[in-house]
Amino acid sequence: MRRWFAVFLLLPAVAAGCGYHTAGHAVQIPENVKTIAIPSFVNNTTTYRIEQMLTSSVVREFNTRTHYHILNSAVEPADATLRGTVLSTSASPLTYNSSTGQAASVLVVVSMKVSLTDRQGKVLYQNPSYLFREQYEVSQDLASFFEEDSPAYQRLSRDFARTLVSNILEGF
Repeated sequence: MRRWFAVFLLLPAVAAGCGYHTAGHAVQIPENVKTIAIPSFVNNTTTYRIEQMLTSSVVREFNTRTHYHILNSAVEPADATLRGTVLSTSASPLTYNSSTGQAASVLVVVSMKVSLTDRQGKVLYQNPSYLFREQYEVSQDLASFFEEDSPAYQRLSRDFARTLVSNILEGF
């Protein structure tokens, strides 16, 4: 009986060393990186200021979630540089109002590529094909009509920033 009691007492200690770890603690960025430059992303689309929304969301996410010192340009000396390019944007009707035939909801899609490199040009992280979507409802009342595409792009930018920073920090 004492032997079984000892086994039950030792079981949690053995299980604690099984090799599992909490998600979000694997850091891909080398320890010598203290500053990250995030210059304004490049916009290869005709969507006005989308690169500014995406860049500011990424800077905000890095500032709130990490201890890195973030620089706004690549001119200043930084340990690493995060560059992004908006490859395409689109806004397409998703559903239609059956009585009027007008669009009832719209889907906005943004395609991006990003890379994080160190001072020597070594790629620390890259993803050439980020694709983010955001849906919004189109107001049918002309008196209260509000153009919803800009807030949709802002929500999409925040989602992109959260995903990008998580991917970089967690090594995906």
